[in-house]
Amino acid sequence: MADMNDDIMAEIQKNKDQKQYEEYVKKITPAHNIWIQMLKAFFVGGLICTFGELVMKIFSETLMMETDVAAKYTTLTLIFIGVLLTGLNIYQKLTSFGGAGALVPITGFANAVAAPAIEYKSEGHVFGIGCKIFSIAGPVILFGILISWGLGIVYWIFG
Repeated sequence: MADMNDDIMAEIQKNKDQKQYEEYVKKITPAHNIWIQMLKAFFVGGLICTFGELVMKIFSETLMMETDVAAKYTTLTLIFIGVLLTGLNIYQKLTSFGGAGALVPITGFANAVAAPAIEYKSEGHVFGIGCKIFSIAGPVILFGILISWGLGIVYWIFG
């Protein structure tokens, strides 16, 4: 009988602890307005893409590059700026504000590669940077190459 009472009391305490934990989580979890978050993402992504178009215009019209060459230099410039802003700890603030609007453009991909390299540099060049640099972007690169290879085979067979 005593064991049964102890089990009941333990269950009551467990439920009480669970409710306290749920209240604590609810209290500290920030509430987000989805419409404001989407507006911020649209704004930040739009600014990044507008900046990319401006860089493209500068390369193609001011520096008189052909469109395909200007596009390549624009991509490299955006990647460089993304890595630079990641190194200066500015891109993280941009992604905190703009969410997917900052993560989806190529600057976000550059951030995904540079951020782990910066984070793990204290572990050394090989085991830190070398092993961890593609921890976020690695799956994207892997599956991108795999899908490209598969589509290339399909194109080669049917093309």
